[in-house]
Amino acid sequence: MPFRTLDDLNAQGLRVLLRADLNLPVRDGRITDMTRIERLAPTIRELSQKGARVVVCSHFDRPKGVRVPEMSLKPMAVALAETLGHAVGFADDCIGPEAEAAIAAMADGDVLLLENTRFHKGEEKNDPAMSAALARLADAFVNDAFSAAHRAHASTEGVARLLPSYAGRLMQAELEALDRALLNPARPVMAIVGGAKVSTKLDLLGNLSSKVDVLVIGGAMANTFLAAQGMNLGKSLQEADMHDTARHIMAGAAARGCSILLPTDLVAAAEFKAHAEHRVVPTDGTPADMMALDVGPATVAAVKAKLAECRTLVWNGPFGAFEIAPFDAATVAVAQEVARLTEAGKLASIGGGGDTVSALKHAGVAERMTYVSAAGGAFLEWLEGKELPGVAALAV
Repeated sequence: MPFRTLDDLNAQGLRVLLRADLNLPVRDGRITDMTRIERLAPTIRELSQKGARVVVCSHFDRPKGVRVPEMSLKPMAVALAETLGHAVGFADDCIGPEAEAAIAAMADGDVLLLENTRFHKGEEKNDPAMSAALARLADAFVNDAFSAAHRAHASTEGVARLLPSYAGRLMQAELEALDRALLNPARPVMAIVGGAKVSTKLDLLGNLSSKVDVLVIGGAMANTFLAAQGMNLGKSLQEADMHDTARHIMAGAAARGCSILLPTDLVAAAEFKAHAEHRVVPTDGTPADMMALDVGPATVAAVKAKLAECRTLVWNGPFGAFEIAPFDAATVAVAQEVARLTEAGKLASIGGGGDTVSALKHAGVAERMTYVSAAGGAFLEWLEGKELPGVAALAV
């Protein structure tokens, strides 16, 4: 899909409304992960250096259309200023007289953060009146919040229809990475899909099986596929009511020419705790009093062998309970191989969604892959083949 970027925007002297995602994790009043601010910073810096008056807006948490002091974006202005090394003003509202007055006082190059868009009910309703109120604040709109692009809200979709609209550098990077992953990939393409439940990833599995050459299924959802084939899984987590669905997914993938790679061995333990006593078992041999918590070394070897044949990888979800040792072994081993192939120029690797970012960081490879998306739900919906309203609104 063609879209305009900052290369197409002559920003000098313009009021630019920049949709960011500052919905950051906060604990005891402190931001615990600055990733989204760090990834947003290049767009703000570029606009500021080009002489724009940069007006940043974002949602934070779920205030449900009322003003909740604990959900104010004011602390984010401080974090933004520290990251940018540039003063950041703050307006106590995102529309109306206070926002308009604060913007009127800006000089070229200034940066201003508006208050939480979700303090207004019109935001999540995509109310035309709120979209118009936001549009009055600016001469151009830049969306750099891919992570919120699956929501048709006033600040993501509505205002984009009313102003000349552009993709920020983070949005641009996301869209280019996703294009490289599934729309115009180098083949063969592998997808790794993990997670707990088949039922939550039906659309994802269906779409990927129509686009990739190899679909690797891990995590607890692999247990459901194995059980659907009559394997003994002991007390492993699996969805008995999804066995027919699992068989249907496998048949559909085969009909499309997509091979599904399931575990050939498992790491089982009697209890879910760090360093629990464990052993490698065949997929049909999990003892009745044990549960599968990771895939085994033979499975890892099979995945690595397939990776060596592939040119593109899309990764969503870990192989096992990566949060605790030793059930992180398969995820770490495959991640290290992915990073090695990527750095050798043999593989384009794109990961994201759910626990994937945490798993890749745990494995120490998040910075060694081609692209890792921190977008969560938007990344997943794109992989599911759904149109993202915030992206569609940027189409030329």
